[in-house]
Amino acid sequence: MSEELTPETPETAETEPIKQRKNGLYPGISDELAENMKSGWADTELHGLEPIAQAPRTAARRAALSARFPGERLVVPAGNLKTRSNDTEYAFRPSTEYAYLTGDRTQDGVLVLEPTEDGHEATVYLLPRSDRENGEFWLNGQGELWVGRRHSLSEAEQLLGIPAKDVRELAAALAEATGPVRNVRGHDAGIESALTDKVTAERDEELRVFLSEARLVKDDFEVAELQKACDATARGFEDVVKVLDKAQATSERYIEGTFFLRARVDGNDIGYGSICAAGPHATTLHWVRNDGEVRPGELLLLDAGVETDELYTADVTRTLPINGTFSPLQRKIYDAVYEAQEAGIAAVKPGAAYRDFHDAAQRVLAEKLVEWGLLGDLSVEKVLELGLQRRWTLHGTGHMLGMDVHDCAAARTDSYVNGTLEAGVCLTVEPGLYFQADDLSVPEEYRGIGVRIEDDILVTEDGNRNLSASLPRQADEVEAWMAGLKG
Repeated sequence: MSEELTPETPETAETEPIKQRKNGLYPGISDELAENMKSGWADTELHGLEPIAQAPRTAARRAALSARFPGERLVVPAGNLKTRSNDTEYAFRPSTEYAYLTGDRTQDGVLVLEPTEDGHEATVYLLPRSDRENGEFWLNGQGELWVGRRHSLSEAEQLLGIPAKDVRELAAALAEATGPVRNVRGHDAGIESALTDKVTAERDEELRVFLSEARLVKDDFEVAELQKACDATARGFEDVVKVLDKAQATSERYIEGTFFLRARVDGNDIGYGSICAAGPHATTLHWVRNDGEVRPGELLLLDAGVETDELYTADVTRTLPINGTFSPLQRKIYDAVYEAQEAGIAAVKPGAAYRDFHDAAQRVLAEKLVEWGLLGDLSVEKVLELGLQRRWTLHGTGHMLGMDVHDCAAARTDSYVNGTLEAGVCLTVEPGLYFQADDLSVPEEYRGIGVRIEDDILVTEDGNRNLSASLPRQADEVEAWMAGLKG
């Protein structure tokens, strides 16, 4: 990686000289070179651009937001780059709220809805193209010749269907603004500083809650994106099965890297840290270290999802026998989880309580644990009343899914876990059983076995649709699928 420039941000480029890196190899810039770099460049402005595919949807979402908060200025930032180490940054992903309302995915953007007599006027504030006159485009660490070309403001307007202005002017304008303001917090410290005396935590939280609940029901564009994410995820699981021999020769990291390749080829990224948990690691719910051994005779719990270019993610789990065949005990535990998942999926339908699928799955798991003698002589009803099955089931049976893997998290409880399902809701159904390696309350042969099966379920007008159904779930089908992939 080249290292000649300072990590100065574009926001300061017009007001401060562009400084050289402390230990750069060039001591300075001659006047002749600076003048030379200003000219001799072709005009690359793009014209006649078609709006992005979801522009009509983002416009409708902004209209709903406007109707909810009449007469108030609404500020929704994308966020800024975050430093990973010294002058290198993490890959940027915009805030979900900003991307949901604009379809834009660039750093430092801010959507502002200015109140008018009959609603709001939306403006998206963005970084314009790098300045060639002051040398920003080749001297600044975020300049065009270093990290690539940004869209011009005119191009952004055509693509997003929203008037665009220079974001470097926004903080000062907001600082002078009057009237009620709401801001989505936690993404842009500069914007928050400009609004510090104009907002309240309570009002800002109301904005965040509204935008979270707005995503509870997916439109047709979002459903198509979720299906795309699930299809790509299925291909990623197939990729993993094909290279399990290489994972056995290395570690869980080979599995992680294999799935990541698919995510980057077929989408934007992974939607969350992949859980590639082999053997006893499968009993750790969010095992993302992925540095353990992959051994024949044990199980691999793979929980992973591709995020599409439009930032919708799948969230799928399969528990696979590493050598291709379940042992009798592994199959017994796997079949119990499969039966619980079947009960949970069957409970997903319009008009059902959100909690129904969780309760259905937990009942099956409690029945199995009682049947296996792991809870003494207690009845299933007593086990459920006391929650004793949770020693081995641990987590809830699912969650909302969308642009965030745990989507709509800020929604009110009455709208989410105490709410009612309707067509367009997408959620996961993911029961599991986890017998820790040091759990002396179960027979020794159970210890170190973890099983989870997870699918992404869309509520339809007449029931549900499993978006990840292309991946087999039943034990015999899993073994046959793995055998076919391994040849």
